[in-house]
Amino acid sequence: MIELDTDLLSRQNARELVRNAKKAQAVMATFSQQQIDAIVKNVAQEAAHHAEALAKMAAEETGFGNWQDKVLKNRFASLRVYDAIKDMKTVGIIHDDQQKKVMDVGVPLGVICALVPSTNPTSTVIYKTLIALKAGNAIIFSPHPGARQCSWKAIEIVKRAAEAAGAPAGIVDGITELTLEATSELMHSKEVSLILATGGEGMVRAAYASGTPTISGGPGNGPAFIERSADIHHAVKDIITSKTFDNGVICASEQSIIVERCIYDEVHRELEAQGAYFMNEGEAAKMAALLLRPNGTINPKVVGKTALYLSQMAGFCVPASTRVLIAEQTTVSHTNPYSREKLCPVLGLYVEEDWKAACNRVMELLTNEGLGHTLVIHTRNQDVIRQFCLEKPVNRILINTPAALGGIGATTNISPALTLGCGAVGGGSSSDNVGPMNLLNIRKVGYGVRSIDELRAPGSRVEPQPTIVSQSVDPRRSILDDARFTSPSPAAASASDNRFASATTEQEGEISEQNVERVIRQVLERLGK
Repeated sequence: MIELDTDLLSRQNARELVRNAKKAQAVMATFSQQQIDAIVKNVAQEAAHHAEALAKMAAEETGFGNWQDKVLKNRFASLRVYDAIKDMKTVGIIHDDQQKKVMDVGVPLGVICALVPSTNPTSTVIYKTLIALKAGNAIIFSPHPGARQCSWKAIEIVKRAAEAAGAPAGIVDGITELTLEATSELMHSKEVSLILATGGEGMVRAAYASGTPTISGGPGNGPAFIERSADIHHAVKDIITSKTFDNGVICASEQSIIVERCIYDEVHRELEAQGAYFMNEGEAAKMAALLLRPNGTINPKVVGKTALYLSQMAGFCVPASTRVLIAEQTTVSHTNPYSREKLCPVLGLYVEEDWKAACNRVMELLTNEGLGHTLVIHTRNQDVIRQFCLEKPVNRILINTPAALGGIGATTNISPALTLGCGAVGGGSSSDNVGPMNLLNIRKVGYGVRSIDELRAPGSRVEPQPTIVSQSVDPRRSILDDARFTSPSPAAASASDNRFASATTEQEGEISEQNVERVIRQVLERLGK
């Protein structure tokens, strides 16, 4: 008997998993909504039951974060996600509009390959299993090598729970011969319909390069803007709560703070009162050298570590009560780690003269890294919120909440998810907090409601007229409005220029070719005066 090398054995293992998943999904595709829902419910309950054990395994194996916060993440991934998706219609006719005579039919994608990050190795397995099964798909996991044991345990739990509730064998599984070749085999398999990628930038790029359709998360670099109207005590509390949750490993967490100069002193005092330590120039330089590797990527040795541990690694001492480390900054660049994603309780802090300068700094930070991901604002000013929502290139804008928990939908009513899409601007295919509806094809059904003769003679049907909304009466006032646009200028106030005064007031009868030509001639004549 020929003994296979590890790489060949792992490829064969991956192929077997895909074949089994394909067969299982074909059976699952015949299940009713009630059967699917029963399976999903049992998986959620069983995963929640093991939340603490899985959390302790993950913290011990990876060395990232703390097990207490991982319990909350596991319960969020099971119970909170389940609560959000349990009533979704995903089987058969999921939408039927009798008036417009259109229907939507949910069609499972098939087999999903799921990449699992080491920062959330058990909660990701739980969450992705629930949304995949809810959509009627099979799912095969490729765990991170640094978190294989806890991920395998989570896979075993959800797999057993699904099958106990009636799911076919093979509907949930994971690579056991864990190699890059096995993961590559999964991603390139023609039987895999989608890659659901959460992990490092290199692995996400490999997923897209495989040619298999991919939905991914992306790197975060979320700025937190404290605007002058904010409740400063509450804002600082939210930021520190977020940045210390599981020691900062959630990608939606704040990476820098931007403060208006007029409130800087108060913010500084509040940060120190709540456990922030402001590094001096020498300490900040030592920490910067630790945060990034020579190739410009984040140093895995700092990920998910406490502020005390990080300061010791960098070679300086901080008070025992220190919760986060802060470095005041004035520059943004790819080589400045304080202006990039830091999966640990370290923050850059920028002081700006006013909200306009803060806007520019936010754009600079997001362009440096984190386009499409997350931004958090602490303010009571609705105009500031509205303007940021209209202009900033992110897909999650959070207001007065801890970003790590608000971005995933724990402290907000955004869809609960652990894969946060960054959209096209962030190099991804989806801007959603990914859920079951992202893992379905929607088959459109439409009845004929008009004939070709009606299309050729559009005047024979009464078509709805568009409503023109006047900016002058729009109650949503932009903070960019100023007196130059809202008050008449001297030139505008005079009535000397009447070149356009009557061009559109004459001949208000039916629009015809002759009337249009007459109006054009009138305008041209006045412009020539």
